[in-house]
This record gives sequence, structure tokens and C-alpha cells, in this order.
Amino acid sequence: MDRNEKNKQIKNSFNILSGDSTDGHGGYGAGVMSLDNMTPVIVDPAEDRVFIDMGALHARSEIEKRIKLLKDREEVPNAKTFWIVWVTTDYRDGESYYSGVGACEFLADYEIRRGYKSMPEHVNNMDKALKGKIVIEHMDDHSKQLLGSFLQDFDEGMWSRSDESLRDALLQK
Repeated sequence: MDRNEKNKQIKNSFNILSGDSTDGHGGYGAGVMSLDNMTPVIVDPAEDRVFIDMGALHARSEIEKRIKLLKDREEVPNAKTFWIVWVTTDYRDGESYYSGVGACEFLADYEIRRGYKSMPEHVNNMDKALKGKIVIEHMDDHSKQLLGSFLQDFDEGMWSRSDESLRDALLQK
């Protein structure tokens, strides 16, 4: 495997930063929320595109670069809508599955290089995803279906082991 293939493989994988975060050691840091099993997935409904972008963990995703965020969404009237979706994986019976999903709207007008996102929404939905909740009811149906197809295609086993409520919510017809 050459370097480009390896980088592509790393870029397109779900995030597990360290070893098993569920080992229950109980030592330093026990009880602290960890982002080890969280991966940001970007949904671009206008382009029918879904991709993993680890830069979103630090507000440095492809869609956020060179965009100045404004506090009022009304100041970005001609914006393109994206979804930054926080996807959490967990283990059940020794196998991984998608456990939590929290979608957050991101608006960007690339002509004026301005955008909008609600930081409280991002923090709250990230927290809910970490806790195994599904927060996607505010997404449009097309974006939900794109996300569901992406997660299913990415790893059919993880998809099939996920709760039925997640699968139904994302692939509703």
C-alpha cells in the first residue's frame, strides 16, 4: 500500500483515537467525556455528497475554512446549507455499532466568505450523540437519507448492529 492509499484509508475511517475507551480502568480521567469514538460527518445535500472530515472537531473542516462566522443567521441570506453530524460509535457484545447521532446546521456563503452555526447547538448535539441519543429530527428528509446511505455503505455490520430507531429515522421513505 503506497502512502496516498494509506492516507486516504486513514482519512475515510471512523475515529478511534486511542485503544478501547470502554476498558473501565477507573483511574485518572475516569468519568470524563471522551471524543475517542466520535466522528464528524459532513452532509452536503445540494451536491448529494457525504464525507468524513476530522477537522470539524476543531472547527477546521473543509466547509468551515476561510469562513468568518456571524452571530445572526439573517446576515447570511444566500447561504448554502450543510449538516455537520456528530456520529458516535460504541461496542455491544464485542462489536461496534453507531450509537449516537447529532446533526447541526452550518450555513456558508462562499462569495462573501461568511457563515453561521449555533455553537450551543453544536455543543448540545455533540453531547447528546456521545450519550447515545439520536438528534436528527430538524434535518430535511433528503439529508437524512444521504446520511443513512453513507453510514450503511461505510460499514454494513455497524449499521445492522445499530438500534432500529436510528436506521428507521435515517432511511425513512
